[in-house]
This record gives sequence, structure tokens and C-alpha cells, in this order.
Amino acid sequence: MTYSHNAPFRADVVGSYLRPAELKQARADFAAGAIDAAALKAVEDRLITELVAKQKAAGLHVITDGEFRRGWWHFDFMWGFNGVDHTAAAHRVAFHDEVTPADTATVTGRISGENHPFVEHFKFVKQFEDEDTVARQTMPSPAQTRFVLTGNASAYPYDEFYKDDDELTADIVAAYRQVIADLYAAGCRNVQFDDCTWTRLCDKSVRERLGWSDEDALRLQQENLDVINAVIADQPADLAINTHICRGNFHSTWLSSGGYAPVAAKLFGEENVNAYYLEFDDDRSGDFAPLAEVSGDKKVVLGLITSKKPELEDPQTIKARIEEASKYVPLERLCLSTQCGFASTEEGNKLTEEQQWAKIALVQSIAKDVWGK
Repeated sequence: MTYSHNAPFRADVVGSYLRPAELKQARADFAAGAIDAAALKAVEDRLITELVAKQKAAGLHVITDGEFRRGWWHFDFMWGFNGVDHTAAAHRVAFHDEVTPADTATVTGRISGENHPFVEHFKFVKQFEDEDTVARQTMPSPAQTRFVLTGNASAYPYDEFYKDDDELTADIVAAYRQVIADLYAAGCRNVQFDDCTWTRLCDKSVRERLGWSDEDALRLQQENLDVINAVIADQPADLAINTHICRGNFHSTWLSSGGYAPVAAKLFGEENVNAYYLEFDDDRSGDFAPLAEVSGDKKVVLGLITSKKPELEDPQTIKARIEEASKYVPLERLCLSTQCGFASTEEGNKLTEEQQWAKIALVQSIAKDVWGK
């Protein structure tokens, strides 16, 4: 890493960007067999190179590949593990207004993390680091992977590979630690876990639909915490591992509602990340009071600018909300970003690329006014 600072930054992003039409077409052509993998990679490489230049021109201190090599924010990473495969989902995920495509990840053997393709993806972005930027690698949290694989057990059992979920979890932890070690060896110093598991536990209607009792919810919180902290344990001191806590972001729709209070003690008090990227862009997110549970010197990135809608927020309103949040976490430990990425899946949210960059410019402008840099 050449830049002397690391994430989170005062003006930050979650990391995914709207896919250009050319990229969508190339991916469709590859899926149809019209072009080969090398031709697809050539398009991806060129468009990612252009994206990195745009991120730098926007004044961001973090660069990503925009998740341009993925269809999903989470499944593509899971499919990169040995022993995990791409399968048709038994049930589509129902968002507020839409349902997702029928994809999922299932266990097809003992899981391990050697030769994960995301390491090579990171190396491509790493080459563009300079004295003002850090390359970030995003991935689903270990809890998210555990949630997907164990949740598919009834439709896709894995008892021929694992005697119980504890044994599966141990291999998930080891696989993540292998990938992170390989990323670190490749020069990665900024890892971001993306996680929708905690917010499902904040939404009573989601808990009821999934049949989770209050006791189940408490158990799931502890299971989330344990698998994440096991991956984070004893990582290098100069590796920033942060997490983005998401309520769902598919084609400008959402998955769950509710403030962070039900999970705050475990999530904010005991998860051993460096920083939290949190959604606070609308009333579904609740108030800032749960931030009082943030322990130690951990930082909070306030996702006050929505990536779901093109309309620009009023800067004074956002500044007032930052001031309100500072009652619970000191201003020097706060940062600003969009509440999520612009394209958690390749479909992308319902705004234009021009509107996407206008959102980022707004984040930059407000952060400069509030923190002076």
C-alpha cells in the first residue's frame, strides 16, 4: 500500500458501481457461448481500468473493480471456494418489489480457499494504487456464507461431507483465512465484509417469515459473531477489515427494515472489525441511538446518501444528521458514504452513471465541509 492512510475514509464508498452496457453485453455473450473467457476478461480489464480512472478523478482514496467481474455481490465469491458450486435456488429471494434470479451456492465437497479467483482479481486493481489511493477487496462476510450454505442444507444436504454444522463452519473459517492470507501476500491491506445477516434479525416480519423465535435470533447473533471473529483473529495489524451492514440492495429495492437496536450489543460491541459501514438513508434504518454500543475506538461510516434513488440529498440535512450521530460516536470517528453500493448485483440500481458520480461528488463535498478534508 502506497497511500499512508487506510479505510475508512472521510468520504467513502461501499464499492460496487453500475455496470456499463458493454460489460453486460459481454457477460451475456459469454453465457451464450458467443465469446470465450479470454474475450470477456479483455472487456472486463479495459472497463475496470476506466472505472479506476474515474474513481481517482472523483477524488476517492479507495479504488475497487466495481465488482465488474461478478453477477452477485456474494455468490460469485462463494462459488470461488473449492467445495462450493453454483446451483439453481429452491426459492427466489423476495425483495420489497421484486424477486431475485434463481441462483444460490451449495456445498459439493469439503470447502477450502486455495487458488480463489478473487486474488487474481485483486492483483489487477492493486497495480493502480498510487500515493493517494488504496485498493479494496470486498467479499460477503463469513456469516453470510455460513447463512447461505446452512440455509440450503434441506434442499441440498451436505452430510456426506460434514457430520455437523460446526465442522462446516470450521472449514468456512479456514477457507476465508486462506483467501485473506493470499490477498495480503498480494498486497491487500483493505478487506470489506458485506453482510445482510444482522439486519434480517432486526426485522420482526422477516424473523416471523423465516420461523425464527427470539431464542433463535439470539443464537444466530452469536453464531454470526463467532464465525466472523474467528476469521478476523490474529490478522496482521496493518490489514483493515471493515464491514458493511446491509438491508438488501437489488435493483433499487430492499429486503429488510428496522433499526440496529436488536443486534447492537453483539454487532457493535463485540464484532472485532475496524469500522462499520451502516445504512442510514431512510426511515427503515432507525435512529442513531444503537451507535452508543460501538466499542473501543472503532469507526462508523454513516451511509446517509442513498444509492437507490437519483435525487440528491440536501447537504444541510445530511450535516445535521452527522451532528446528531456525533452524540453517540465522536465526530473524529465518523465518516460519510452512500448507504450501499450502486450495483450489488449486475442489474444495478435505477439511476444513471452520471447520477452515480453526482452522488459521490455530494459525499465528497459534504465530507470536506464537515471534516475539512
